[in-house]
Amino acid sequence: MIQSNPESYKSLVLSLKQAQGTLKKIETMLEDDVYCWDIAQQINASIGLLKKMNATLLRSHLLCCGKTKLQSKDSEEVKEFLDEFFRLVDVSSKK
Repeated sequence: MIQSNPESYKSLVLSLKQAQGTLKKIETMLEDDVYCWDIAQQINASIGLLKKMNATLLRSHLLCCGKTKLQSKDSEEVKEFLDEFFRLVDVSSKK
């Protein structure tokens, strides 16, 4: 479904590659016994990238899938989508 929004898809793939790079760097830093503060900065960079990805994905989901489901004449389908969306938002906002 995400591929139907090429801009979001490209952004997600780029962010994923960046996150993979930071995770690989963290692994190397751990193996090399690098100063903890420097490792923590890389971990925070990875978290930031993943949060950015999640926000992009949720926005795309709302604009694509959500738009269709929210326009449904089936009130149960609308309710199910809203419940799903709020669960996703709740989980993504937890620290």
